[in-house]
Amino acid sequence: MINPLRGMKDLTFDESQRFVHIIKTSIDIAKKYGYGYIETPILEETALFKRSVGESSDIVGKEMYQFEDKGGNDVCMRPEGTAGVVRAFVSAKLDRQPVKQKFYYYGPMFRYERPQKGRLREFHQFGCESFGEASVYEDFSIITMISQIFEALGIGFDLQINSLGCTTCMPPYKQNLVGFLTEIKEELCEDCNRRIGTNPIRVLDCKNQSCQSLLVNSPKLIDNLCEECDADFKKLTALLDNAGISYLVDTNLVRGLDYYNKTAFEFVSNNIGSQSAIAGGGRYDKLVEFLDGKPTPAVGFAIGIERIMELVQMPELEKEGIYMGAMVPEAVESLFPLASKKRKETKVTLEYNSKGFKSHMKGADKVNARTVVLIGEDELNNGTVWVKDLESKEEKTIPLSVF
Repeated sequence: MINPLRGMKDLTFDESQRFVHIIKTSIDIAKKYGYGYIETPILEETALFKRSVGESSDIVGKEMYQFEDKGGNDVCMRPEGTAGVVRAFVSAKLDRQPVKQKFYYYGPMFRYERPQKGRLREFHQFGCESFGEASVYEDFSIITMISQIFEALGIGFDLQINSLGCTTCMPPYKQNLVGFLTEIKEELCEDCNRRIGTNPIRVLDCKNQSCQSLLVNSPKLIDNLCEECDADFKKLTALLDNAGISYLVDTNLVRGLDYYNKTAFEFVSNNIGSQSAIAGGGRYDKLVEFLDGKPTPAVGFAIGIERIMELVQMPELEKEGIYMGAMVPEAVESLFPLASKKRKETKVTLEYNSKGFKSHMKGADKVNARTVVLIGEDELNNGTVWVKDLESKEEKTIPLSVF
């Protein structure tokens, strides 16, 4: 028997229903905020992620499914969604249009890492990206939308926020941080020491508890923001306060990707183990420019579908559709034109084998049908069908031509 690869998982039965429910709920809410669907390729040039996510990130340094294709191209399977959407945005020259653009997407992502609960090598994300809006009101709108998605799915969460500053306040902060880290470098882990020389702010994101304890007294970017960034962050917190959305300011929250600036946020849950982040995002005003587009402010997020699967409260399924069956073999074929007609209006389950009444009723219950339609010998001879509504319990026999 051939089994799935390690870290790859089939979605079947109850899980597939949860998956569809999560995606449908997310899409319905995103559309209300003005987002339209975008689909980007799973396979992209490796250079896309090196330039956007950053060569100092764990994704590029350790986790990408990267290979050379038969044409000698350096390609990889997408490890996250934002870079591909930005690449598509620039490729379509949407950066040259004055209209603000908003996109939602969903699909598989790939990272080669140790599989664990809620974290697979092939995983799925739902995400949104908003282009052309520099106002912090858009950051607030995005956070509000995610809150509504989780509330609709019945998921509790804690919101953590931070500001990563801009090109004005980040350079002097990095210089101060490097000075602090250099003094304690002998006590930091190997990854942190490597990051001091590549992207020191990523040290704050280290998951090593020993390193985190050493960073308690590190310089905080939020205390060194320029006037504009400070005003934006204070405005964001005021908007969240007024909306009644609780949050915690986490001064070490930097996200794992190099393209973020200003607002950064994560939604976390205490019900999924150590990998507590269930959604995250922020502002990335320089990324379009980094990928050869015109300077365009942007903000977005992604939800990890596998992270929230077990947390989702599924609504009770309503009975729907029609179950059709024959109680004599001669009646089976007479059901096909009837099923074709009704499938233009609703879901139809057609049983090909003739069965007794009780067996058909059990079959209708298994598929959660709302209506049962049966043809027995009498109905076949009289040109009628027997119909029962399984909710109202009303039953009747009507002409085949009328149903």
